[in-house]
Amino acid sequence: MRVKYQRLTEKDFLAMVRQLATLNGWLCYHVHDSRRSPAGFPDLVLVRDGVLLVVEAKLDGGRLTPEQRRWLEEFRKCGIGGGLWRPRDFDLIELALRREP
Repeated sequence: MRVKYQRLTEKDFLAMVRQLATLNGWLCYHVHDSRRSPAGFPDLVLVRDGVLLVVEAKLDGGRLTPEQRRWLEEFRKCGIGGGLWRPRDFDLIELALRREP
């Protein structure tokens, strides 16, 4: 009997993060059609209890575009957390989303 292994896609990873955020009380916004948004805008905007996070979800090894890098840097300069999240960092993602305000 063969076991079929399915690779994690970026869409699947993003869904995992969104589900975890929602389960932990975060309001979650995701642009479903990025073609009508400014280039590079982050995948997720999360807000809960006065905390705002902007997140770009990439698979391990996935690269940011220059536009994505610029958006994340500008948000960081404003003191907004989040940034680039990858599957290999899921333990840290869970801590960030489960923490008490």
